[in-house]
Amino acid sequence: MKKIAVVTGASSGIGYQTALDFAAQGYTVVGGARHLKNADELVKAGVVFHPLDVTDHDSVQDFVQFIKSTYGRVDVLVNAAGYGSFGALEEVPLDEARRQLDVNLFGIVDLIQQVTPIMRTQHSGRIINISSLAGQSYSALAVGTTSKNTRWKQ
Repeated sequence: MKKIAVVTGASSGIGYQTALDFAAQGYTVVGGARHLKNADELVKAGVVFHPLDVTDHDSVQDFVQFIKSTYGRVDVLVNAAGYGSFGALEEVPLDEARRQLDVNLFGIVDLIQQVTPIMRTQHSGRIINISSLAGQSYSALAVGTTSKNTRWKQ
């Protein structure tokens, strides 16, 4: 029986390469992403592509239900969907910050909550969460200036 690897963010970047690598290692790979970018290349490599928006609970449920009904198991879940929005705190719109948390945190949690019962039933599985090193570093801004390099009025 072939193992099933599920990869989010499969249309580009680390998710794309991860999906290709698992397929090359003989896994049945289900790649999910909002954008169809690179879907043809993934399908040619044997990856099953299914639409997924990790910020939409219904989309996550549909994605996991597709996997469950088609394959009946999940051996590996790789959460690679994500993005970064950078700037000085006062310049990042609050809606943008919320959107980033929806994708990079709550989307991952939603998928884990949906996949964990499958893994518990089969008594096996691995979950790999990929994040950016940007969370472990910072970019200092000069005191008294914003990232646009304009002086604050005193």
